[in-house]
Amino acid sequence: MWGEVRHDGSVANPWLALPAGADPFTRISEVGRAHERFVEGAAVGPPVREVVADSWRRTARARFGPDDMAPIDLSDDALEEYRAAHPLARVLPLFRELLGDLAHDGDHLMAVCDAHGRLLWVDGHPRVLRRAERMNFVAGARWDEAHAGTNAPGTAIAVDHPVQIFATEHFSRQVQPWTCAAAPIHDPATGRVLGAIDVTGGDHLANPHSLALVQATARAAEAHLAAAGPPGGHTVAALGRDEVVLTVGGRRTRLGRRHSELLVLLLCHPEGRTGDQLAVGLHGDDMSYSPVTLRAELSRLRRTLGPELLESRPYRLRLAVEADFLTVPRLLDRGLVAAALDAYAGPLLPGSDAPGVVRLRTLLDGQVRAAVLAAGDPAHLDAWTRTPTGADDVVAWEELLRALPLGSPRRPLVVDRLMRLHEELGPVMPHATWLQRPAN
Repeated sequence: MWGEVRHDGSVANPWLALPAGADPFTRISEVGRAHERFVEGAAVGPPVREVVADSWRRTARARFGPDDMAPIDLSDDALEEYRAAHPLARVLPLFRELLGDLAHDGDHLMAVCDAHGRLLWVDGHPRVLRRAERMNFVAGARWDEAHAGTNAPGTAIAVDHPVQIFATEHFSRQVQPWTCAAAPIHDPATGRVLGAIDVTGGDHLANPHSLALVQATARAAEAHLAAAGPPGGHTVAALGRDEVVLTVGGRRTRLGRRHSELLVLLLCHPEGRTGDQLAVGLHGDDMSYSPVTLRAELSRLRRTLGPELLESRPYRLRLAVEADFLTVPRLLDRGLVAAALDAYAGPLLPGSDAPGVVRLRTLLDGQVRAAVLAAGDPAHLDAWTRTPTGADDVVAWEELLRALPLGSPRRPLVVDRLMRLHEELGPVMPHATWLQRPAN
């Protein structure tokens, strides 16, 4: 990564706002003038850090203006439900333990956002919170770069790296009196970005300690999530994988394909299934299967799970098990599309051709797709088209093209994908009005 070369030939940390010995007032003035020139159409270069210059360019392409304000995305009950279901709710006490004193000292704020830059919690002294409200730095507001310009939590998510944003480095003029440092937080199991932890305050935050503090807090949160394991005592992961991973009391077990199919069918019917009903789910109308083979499979599955988890007559699970493919529709039912997309890791047992599993897979994919199309949010559409199911979804790609700002760097890529789908699918494509739309 780039960095500023010092007189002694060493390279300064590019993620820190001020190199050692720099005068903050001079830097504020120099970067402020560069910002005004950039807003008026000039190119950007030194003394603006490259990480900031890149962020300004992304912000400008997203058509966010220097006097625009971050929008409120969620409020009231919708906000409460969304953040209660978010994985970072499990480490909120840790954040408050590590950063609580700093957040309530009268000079700083602590903020936690999700992977889309949506602020989930903002803590601090009431006086500082009131000041932050004037720029919509409040829970439920959207602070990714496209909706709030260059800022520490939004930029940390965009580049997936801890970063400081100092004063006039902020793209929004309303935010330029502030300085912030943020670090992304990752799911220890998948590596996906879950969100970011941020400290916001005055110019004095532009030092190595604030960046080290948020980075250490993010690492502590990831370690806590890894040690705690999945939420709840008993979980099933069946999305985006051909074999179920079952976690019971902290012990992880990977099931074979047939046992994975059986467990999925049992989870969808907590009231229980007979052997014949399970056979239909596995084989449909094909009567060539052997009931003896099915009973043997169920017997082996019962030994794997243990008699305390699986009982027979009918076959059903004794204990409550949280399954990812059941969590997604529950989130959709509550209108939490972003949370559902975060939980949707891919199709249900994509390698299975068991009729019961195929039906459930098709139903779930249809529910996610319908919710994404109805919401019309570019971030949701982008996330859906990156999934195996959404990759060839012509309608979703067209809706994404309509939803993206004209200057978005994603537009040419979306147009290219639509052109390829048009070539592959030809006359089956219902319409192609996007072909007349400008690519940028």
